[in-house]
Amino acid sequence: MSRGNQSSVSEFLLLGIPMWREKPGIYYSLFLGMYLTTVLGNLLIILLIRLDSRLHTPMYFFLSHLALTDISFSSVTAPKMLFNMQTRSQSISYAGCISQMYFFLSFVDIDNFLLTSMAYDRYVAICHPLHYTTIMSQSLCYLLVIVSWVLACTIALLHTLLLARLSFYEDNTVPHFFCDLSALLKLSSSDTTVNEMVILTVGVVVITVPFICILVSYGHIGASILRVPSTKGILKALSTCGSHLTVVSLYYGSIIVLYFFPSSNNSNEKNVIVTVLYTLVTPMLNPFIYSLRNRDMKGALGNILCRKIFSKL
Repeated sequence: MSRGNQSSVSEFLLLGIPMWREKPGIYYSLFLGMYLTTVLGNLLIILLIRLDSRLHTPMYFFLSHLALTDISFSSVTAPKMLFNMQTRSQSISYAGCISQMYFFLSFVDIDNFLLTSMAYDRYVAICHPLHYTTIMSQSLCYLLVIVSWVLACTIALLHTLLLARLSFYEDNTVPHFFCDLSALLKLSSSDTTVNEMVILTVGVVVITVPFICILVSYGHIGASILRVPSTKGILKALSTCGSHLTVVSLYYGSIIVLYFFPSSNNSNEKNVIVTVLYTLVTPMLNPFIYSLRNRDMKGALGNILCRKIFSKL
């Protein structure tokens, strides 16, 4: 029978996270708690920035968009994973799988671009403090965010259109907890050379270039501090850049481990666990990192709580 007469798959089966089958109730509660913490924590950041006029600065403008992206990022994969764990189902429709992959790639790319914009903001704040308000104008901040969204959605659409032209006939089992692009390419019965070339080329733009820009920004920041070394300058740099640098280390660290240090043993299981780290754990930790290590955020939260308490008296 010719391939053209074969029917394409109408759904995929997501194997999920390897460990959850051992104690499904515990893992379901754990991941549900992580997802709710991610949503509530990032919503709190957006609310604080919105309500406190002292946080209406470029740094917190980017942070509010990063918080929104983290909520969306986790919401692409976590609800479906939790639903499958609860119902003991593994199926996801073909259209649902393609859509999930598109939005996942979009929010991953937006995260990369936003973290780069935040690094540039910190560079200007420390290396060019007298010109900060002039350089980091409102129009530039809006432009950086708009470009981040447009670029990310365009790149994700390119991957999605290239994937949609492929055929899937026999194997429809995805060894992951969501529709991962690389896992889907391995299942395809078509030639995926073009897809792989685009992934390699675009990956340089989306991951490597932003990461290099972040390193260059912090290189300039470090050089600026070392030129006039002082305890006050170091403490200011740490308070200004510490939270962002921690998030960057968590985010890119997991990506580097996943894509640049593949393991031969239990490779798929390791990939799934590392993916959990940057899709669920990092977005959950971001509100704590930015809130607990940020005096302005803690002050804004205290002011709002005090306002609520006194309004009830």
